[in-house]
Amino acid sequence: MGTDMAGGTRIEREAAAWLARRDAHGWSAHDEAAFEAWLAGATAHRVARVRLEAAWREAGRLKALGAGQPPGIVPPRGQWTWAGGQGAGPVPAGAPPARDPAVPWGLDPATLVFAPGRRTHRRRGFPVGVAAMLVVLAVSSALGWRHYSTAAAPVAYRTAVGSLESLSLADGTEATLSSDSRIVVNLSRRERHVELERGEAFFHAARDPRRPFVVAAAGHRAVAVGTRFAVRRGADGMRVVVTEGLVRLESAAGADGPRQPTTLLPAGSIALATADGVVVTSGTVAAAEQLLSWRDGFLAFHDTPLGTAVAEFNRYNARKLVLGDPALASIRIGGNFRWSNAEAFARLLEQGFGVRVEPHDDRIVLRDR
Repeated sequence: MGTDMAGGTRIEREAAAWLARRDAHGWSAHDEAAFEAWLAGATAHRVARVRLEAAWREAGRLKALGAGQPPGIVPPRGQWTWAGGQGAGPVPAGAPPARDPAVPWGLDPATLVFAPGRRTHRRRGFPVGVAAMLVVLAVSSALGWRHYSTAAAPVAYRTAVGSLESLSLADGTEATLSSDSRIVVNLSRRERHVELERGEAFFHAARDPRRPFVVAAAGHRAVAVGTRFAVRRGADGMRVVVTEGLVRLESAAGADGPRQPTTLLPAGSIALATADGVVVTSGTVAAAEQLLSWRDGFLAFHDTPLGTAVAEFNRYNARKLVLGDPALASIRIGGNFRWSNAEAFARLLEQGFGVRVEPHDDRIVLRDR
């Protein structure tokens, strides 16, 4: 590989020397014939010529205007002209023929005379083409994510009943999906949007002030920049639990009224947004974390109606708890219970509250004795 690199450097230097001689005064028919013979000698010679001429057209023309000039001195107007062009000045003896009018850009390299300039030293074995490629790769790497985020299609994630899933989104956000949940993630240049279609999810949103992180559900939006919070979608609306940072809760206009005002939720806030309005409970972060103990496999109840507790267990289990007597729904319970073991919860009810348990293959019926 070292031999190929050295050969490429040599060919580029030879091509540059030929082009410099051609663009100077005194280029003769003999020189042209020798140059054509060199080009015909190898495909690499012709490739080097095309590459260097392209580099000249795109970047070298403006630098040539100041070649050999003292720093801070602008060449006099009209000094650089082409023979035969409109407004051309005096043409020195031996200058090349008039510019071909078919050349689409303003200055023809064949008409310019290079003044002497200082020599620069380039590290051997590192061709100009390689350096240019590295620049392109660096720019592409820097802009690659924004291009991806603009063109990325929405991605959906879901969990089955009784399973949780932790995942990393493309923007660096960490998300945990609760049982029987589904989200659709759409990352764009202006916004990171998550539609919570079912269930509950906890987010540790990566900080990005230019692209807010939005979780939408049931006509409401929880908006953050970089924080920790959970959003749950229920039949009556959306619940937001904030454990770190600040979340802005927005609600769409209802069918019978104007849009509800925006609510700011600091850490420790628990908000329930429904069609009737937003109810916020301000407490400690520890209390808010207990509502999210499902991430560790537990359900925490504090003076909770049994009907509510049963509904929570049923979110995580295919084998459902059923209240055989409606009066049982008002019993108040408390404690931490593993959501994966509904049968053990039912046995505790049987021992502590006199509830009669009827186990079946697909359900556990709770009855009053």
